[in-house]
Amino acid sequence: MMAVFPSRVVIDTNIISEGLTKQGGAAGLIIDAWLAGLFEVSVSNALAYEYGDVLSRKLSQKRWQRIQPLLGTLLSRVVFVPVYFSWRPSSPDPGDEHVIDCAMNAGAAVITSNIRDFQMARQALGLRVMTPVEFVRLLAE
Repeated sequence: MMAVFPSRVVIDTNIISEGLTKQGGAAGLIIDAWLAGLFEVSVSNALAYEYGDVLSRKLSQKRWQRIQPLLGTLLSRVVFVPVYFSWRPSSPDPGDEHVIDCAMNAGAAVITSNIRDFQMARQALGLRVMTPVEFVRLLAE
């Protein structure tokens, strides 16, 4: 049976960070496809804030200044999702809770390199969780 391409996705911060800072790879392809409008990205205010916060702390000031406009462009191409309901705790990592809340409120799949911390939400809530490579394979189909 062929896997169904998700109509909406929530992209974890680890994918944003890798996709914007490293050449090539699945995360970079996801960023390119997002910019091309090939799928819908859902983001909560907390997640949008986290993207900028993590990148601004991880990168040098010069590199952050170069990447910040691209992050702004990406965030201009999202559907902002109000989080009306929380399913906490759904992850052993409290930092992933807002990703889960955003995805559940949006009816979206999560793309992350950190599948392990989303197992509880996958099992208990039926959250669809994919690695970047899995998502890119579906995108290519």
